[in-house]
Amino acid sequence: MNATDLIIFNFEEVRRRSIKIWKAIPEEKLNWKPDEDALTCAEIIRHLLQGEFLFHQVLIGRGGKALSNLFNPFEAKPFISVDDELEFAQPYREEFLKYITTISMNDLENIEIDLYDAGGYIRTLGDMLLRIAYHEAVHTGQLLDYMRTMGISRPKIWD
Repeated sequence: MNATDLIIFNFEEVRRRSIKIWKAIPEEKLNWKPDEDALTCAEIIRHLLQGEFLFHQVLIGRGGKALSNLFNPFEAKPFISVDDELEFAQPYREEFLKYITTISMNDLENIEIDLYDAGGYIRTLGDMLLRIAYHEAVHTGQLLDYMRTMGISRPKIWD
């Protein structure tokens, strides 16, 4: 396995586990949140799917400026269900994973993504890819905590 294969494998495994959790949340609990300032379960799921689309644009454009005047297909779409969100996001997911297959080892190490204005940092493309997967994993853990708080059975993700 080369570096690109490992990165794609990581993205697929993170998403596979996220989906197990997302689908285990009862529909009537998708709008639950632990307090007024928190995101709901549905908002977290949307945040992750939309975030992957936006991160992809940032990577292509090599920085946060790529989001200027960008049409975001997620903005006007209402959240209907987890399955609907996954179906809607699938073409964007496929484009993202396809993009990763085009990245060389040299690109991973030498292309810089400038998010200084948006996030206060500049990182290599390889670093950013790992951060994107980590972002989803952190929110997946957040949803597991939500489920525990709601008293919902949590799926086994360590298979």
